[in-house]
Amino acid sequence: MEFIQTIIDQTNDILWSYVMIISLLGCAIYFTLRSRFVQFSMIGEMCRQLVNSSERHIDGDHKHISPFQAFVVSLASRVGTGNLAGVATAIAVGGAGAVFWMWIIALVGAANAFVESTLAQLYKRRADDSFIGGPAYYIMQGLKCRPMAILFSVLTIITFGFAFNTVQSNTICEAFQNAFGVDNFYMGIVLTVSTLLIIFGGIQRIAKVSSVVVPIMAVGYIILAFVVVIINVTRLPDLIAIIIENAFGVEQLVGGGMGAAVMQGIKRGLFSNEAGMGSAPNAAATASTSHPAKQGLIQTLGVFTDTLVICSATAFIILMSGVSLGGELDGVKLTQEALTAEIGGAGRIFVAIAIFFFAFSSIIGNYYYGEANIKFISSSKKVLNIYRTLVCVMVMGGAIMSLQTVWSLADLTMGLMTLCNIAAIVLLGGQVFTLLKDYRKQKSEGKDPVFRKSEIKEFASNDAIESW
Repeated sequence: MEFIQTIIDQTNDILWSYVMIISLLGCAIYFTLRSRFVQFSMIGEMCRQLVNSSERHIDGDHKHISPFQAFVVSLASRVGTGNLAGVATAIAVGGAGAVFWMWIIALVGAANAFVESTLAQLYKRRADDSFIGGPAYYIMQGLKCRPMAILFSVLTIITFGFAFNTVQSNTICEAFQNAFGVDNFYMGIVLTVSTLLIIFGGIQRIAKVSSVVVPIMAVGYIILAFVVVIINVTRLPDLIAIIIENAFGVEQLVGGGMGAAVMQGIKRGLFSNEAGMGSAPNAAATASTSHPAKQGLIQTLGVFTDTLVICSATAFIILMSGVSLGGELDGVKLTQEALTAEIGGAGRIFVAIAIFFFAFSSIIGNYYYGEANIKFISSSKKVLNIYRTLVCVMVMGGAIMSLQTVWSLADLTMGLMTLCNIAAIVLLGGQVFTLLKDYRKQKSEGKDPVFRKSEIKEFASNDAIESW
């Protein structure tokens, strides 16, 4: 086991020290420039579309997922362990400067989220009771490369269905053990049974659960963090200065801390907001909307919500608490002790309850991403049920595995999956900018944008675009 752990760690060092940083930031900057800063210039439009998208469309006998429901399913996966435990791990390893790099990957990486989710809408397919799609579909239909599409699907299944869900399960169990003394094994059984009951209900049940749980848990946590920040508001300017100083400081550069801050910030930022990873497009494709760019805009807003709001809230709680960052505390336990230092013993309990809802909703969202890609590879109900069973096995496994093992495995599979998706969206990105131009043109004419394939010469003869 130690040998396998060493191999994974060495691979992650190479992958995240060089390859991922260059790929993610390079792609994000390119899309930001090509889209004329879409993630900043169209924030108002993002909010309007989200507010106006709560109703799902009825098409014959099909009751499709609304854009808002697709948004909360993707947010259910985004908002989870990465927000409470991942941020804590990033700060513990990379220092306060890691927070700055989390912000950077969110601000520029939001352009990646726009591109991949718009592509998912463009190449979506009709399923039994909803639409289905994602990177595997736009790789297959847009790039005409089935082997690459299957590779992405397999990586997604492993990353979300298995690796990420071990992280979520492990974090819930650690939080409850720290707060209530509950044995990890018994908590694992509770999580496994709960997961079974929900995932065998399909995307409609997932959407219903997520649309209720996610807003409640997110608002509750943000309110608490806001209270903590208000209590310490006089320290906020100094705190932000420390974050920026540690992100670029000479001391950190000489001591190697700057590299750790960059790596941890980007790594944990990506784990949390998933911008460019290729996960959110699986949910984005399920929405029924009038123009592909609409869901791209809505999903972009999810990146900001996750990292700039919820992750920042956790970072401020930890850094304001005065809890030592160099001790034995790591992951969710660090967040628990930081909040305890601010509001007393109830903080440890609150984080345990919050992480249960955050991480459990992520288990549900993660499962669906894997399911979407299982259906891409095989239509067999037996294969799907085997996948569902294995997901529950991994949820149970995460409860008893070590923190280092589950995070290392997640980092490896996440990196490989992201590289595959980035290659695809770079090659297909030109189609998104054509759609964005069309969207902006219709908005300038005072219209509610509607995509008509026949009216855009780049798409008129493309038979692979079949749901428009």
